[in-house]
Amino acid sequence: MYHDRVPSVAVVIPAFNEAETVTDVIQAALSLTGDVVVASDGSTDNTAEVARAAGAQVVELPHNAGKGPALKAALQATTADYVVMLDADLVGLKREHLDILLSPVLSGKLGMSIGIFDGGGLITDLGNKLTPHLSGQRACARAWLLSVPHLGAERWPEPAITAALKEQHIKWDYVELPNLKQVMKEKKRGFWKGARYRTKMYIDLFGFKRRKKKAEKGG
Repeated sequence: MYHDRVPSVAVVIPAFNEAETVTDVIQAALSLTGDVVVASDGSTDNTAEVARAAGAQVVELPHNAGKGPALKAALQATTADYVVMLDADLVGLKREHLDILLSPVLSGKLGMSIGIFDGGGLITDLGNKLTPHLSGQRACARAWLLSVPHLGAERWPEPAITAALKEQHIKWDYVELPNLKQVMKEKKRGFWKGARYRTKMYIDLFGFKRRKKKAEKGG
């Protein structure tokens, strides 16, 4: 009897100096699939070694190029039909969170799901809900994500993904991820260094439209 092929799923995790948290993220991802890829974005700590020891396939970028290039490298390292994107600094990740992200995509209800924190902590909940379109927790078809213009050229890929969703009229929605949070940059890097990093990140994120227009004009 003929059976339709079960779609394959991978979890892709861009990571820069996340040795302290990446193991727990990988272990949760492995509860969903054996195809877990961590792209170490020029990490200067032992993120790559820790990720391998936890059971992930690891791609190492030679220098810190940004989340966009790391994400693209992770996508190119798997042949899965669908991917779940995760940040490497999540705290409290469980299999149920992955199912929440993936289910509406596998069912065909959504082309992309975007996860937002709910009940993970005041600061991370607030930050995530103020800028939900910047969430790194997503699920979609791998081929579509790889086709997103400027994906590998942007240090932060979320604005490029958002633009592609709108321009291609892809159906997407937010899904709530209960009791999940991530380590704040100010905690990881120290308050002032973390604050400067966050400011630089937002400047880069909000400059996407200008860079996109310039690229389209061939400038």
